[in-house]
Amino acid sequence: MNRDLLFSRLTAASEPFDIAIIGGGATGLGAAVDAASRGHSVVLIEQSDFAKGTSSRSTKLVHGGVRYLKQGNISLVLEALRERGLMCRNAPHLVHSLPFIIPSYHWWEGPFYGIGLKVYDALAGQLGLEPSRYLDRDEIIACLPTLETEGLDGGVVYHDGQFDDARLAIHLARTVVDHGGIVLNHTRCTGLMKEKGHVIGVMAECVETGAQHEIRARCVINATGVFVDDVRRMDEPQATRIVAPSQGVHLVLPREFMPGSSAIMIPKTDDGRVLFAVPWHGRVIIGTTDTPVDHATLEPRPLPDEIEFLMTHAARYLTRDPRPSDVLSMFAGLRPLVAAKEAGSTAALSRDHTILVSDSGLITITGGKWTTYRRMAEDVIDHAEMIGGIGTRRCVTHDLMIHGSGTVLPDSDPLAVYGSDAAEIRDLMQSEPEWAGKVHPRLDLTCAEVIYHARHEMARTIGDVLARRSRSLLLDAQASMSAALRVGHLLASELGWDAAHTTHEIERFQKLAAGYILEG
Repeated sequence: MNRDLLFSRLTAASEPFDIAIIGGGATGLGAAVDAASRGHSVVLIEQSDFAKGTSSRSTKLVHGGVRYLKQGNISLVLEALRERGLMCRNAPHLVHSLPFIIPSYHWWEGPFYGIGLKVYDALAGQLGLEPSRYLDRDEIIACLPTLETEGLDGGVVYHDGQFDDARLAIHLARTVVDHGGIVLNHTRCTGLMKEKGHVIGVMAECVETGAQHEIRARCVINATGVFVDDVRRMDEPQATRIVAPSQGVHLVLPREFMPGSSAIMIPKTDDGRVLFAVPWHGRVIIGTTDTPVDHATLEPRPLPDEIEFLMTHAARYLTRDPRPSDVLSMFAGLRPLVAAKEAGSTAALSRDHTILVSDSGLITITGGKWTTYRRMAEDVIDHAEMIGGIGTRRCVTHDLMIHGSGTVLPDSDPLAVYGSDAAEIRDLMQSEPEWAGKVHPRLDLTCAEVIYHARHEMARTIGDVLARRSRSLLLDAQASMSAALRVGHLLASELGWDAAHTTHEIERFQKLAAGYILEG
């Protein structure tokens, strides 16, 4: 996946593309995979990096939505459970089953949640994971030795999926290219091209060079998540807002706060929110919150009230109370919830996806979640075929294996998230032995991986490497700040940066990373 070659293909195109997609998050990349695998010509542009926004800031779960079951939204749960099973099957190098324990501190909670989770299991059908079951007090303590035991009565264990969200986004991008499509990061949509009132393409600008491109397409899809209204107003300046962003915040703690292989799920805190404590890449993620925000940004920041909520509840359910100095990183993401006039809070807004078609033919898709990205993509490409008049072709992503899925390495392998691509990274380590070294003692990231990210995964900035190709920024923000110098010089050698640009990139990343550190 070479950005220069993909730009060359873009500029050489003599005919309009079948589909142009704006937005390189889960929804846009999923749509590009679907379109390319059907045989359509497709180009996707992303203003920053793939999964830069919401799609790299999730709770790292592939789930049917236990809380939606409680709300009676059976159709949403059914769809999500089916898609969960397909993700586990089609991207086994990145998606796997994880046990979740719901501890019971009141005698009635175990039977109450146990019955609901049996329904959850049944709805998954043949694509289900392991069955849920009751656990007594001793079994729960054995699984979660650092769980608060005062008043603990027992609980229930069920299974959902876990994944690395940004890594899956990169593998989706590579899947698009594997099927003949074009994906371009750091390429901003500056406007829509119109002819006789109909959208006929996208005006784009390479953020690095300032080069302007006119991308003609028979159909244009707006898949920009929390930013869809900005693109809709390029089409219709008076368009009313359809997205009400909701912020979710996560804190990352050392693994000793919750050793073992099970996660904790608290279905209802004092104020009705759901709380997760999830083991991930040798750390523990505590999340999440649900806070309405007025404006969407590429770098949302945790609010003091959100941090206090998570710290308080972590102390309530774990035997060791975390202090600010224990927090390795903190990050926030914005959910693109579909607004409704009658909704009084973001908790009441739709988590399902919505597709709108404007009078000009611009297709907008928003809402949904990572788990249902494939189904959303199928839906929007069905619409694109009709709107663009490009012919109907069968969706094949139900059984489409994602790039890298040919090899599933043990979880203990530090290169497991690369799947079959891990062999190329090991070849780099052998070709230059010094590349086998880590960029920082507290991070698993090696120099060879940085080289690979630049050569084959379109990493163009230090943030691309440390936040999304690897997850270093989310796992240890302070160590990532220190590693920026080494990563910057490796990228400089690969991308041809001069000394001034290298220094600028290092300083820019360190300023960014400072926002992920919780000051005590």
